[in-house]
Amino acid sequence: MFDKSHDITVLNSLIEMTLDSVDGYRRSAEEATSSRFSSEFLSRANEREQVVRQLQGEVRRLGGNPEDDGSVLAAAHRAFLTLRDRATGSDDEAVIAEVDHGESYLRGKWETALKDDQLSPETRSAITSAWESVRAGQEKWRAVHENMSNS
Repeated sequence: MFDKSHDITVLNSLIEMTLDSVDGYRRSAEEATSSRFSSEFLSRANEREQVVRQLQGEVRRLGGNPEDDGSVLAAAHRAFLTLRDRATGSDDEAVIAEVDHGESYLRGKWETALKDDQLSPETRSAITSAWESVRAGQEKWRAVHENMSNS
C-alpha cells in the first residue's frame, strides 16, 4: 500500500522547485541582452508552468493542497543575484551560466524523486511524464552554455 501523504510531499517539493525554475527563467528573460535568449527563456518558463499545473492536478487528485509558491532559498538566491548584477553587470553568458546551474540543481531534485521507491505507480507516472520537459530544458541550456564557453 502506498502512502498518499508521501506522494503529496514529493509532488509539492517538485512543484516548489519547478516554480523556482519558472521565476528563474522569467528573471533570465529580463536580464538577457539577446532577444533570441529572452524568447527562449520565456518559452521555457511557460513550459515549466504547464509542468507545475500537471503536478498540482496530481496533488489535488490525491486529496492534497498543491504548493503554489517557490522556495525561500530561491528567493534569497535571486536577491543575491540582483545585488551581484548591480555590482558587476550581467551579460548573456553569465545569465546562461546561471540558468545552467539552476537546471542542474533542478535535475538532481527530479532524479531523486524518480528513484523514490515509495511512490505510487500513478504518481511515478505523473513525475516521469513531467520530467521530460525538465530534462529537455536542462540539456538544451547545458549545450548552449558549453557552446558559448568554447567560443
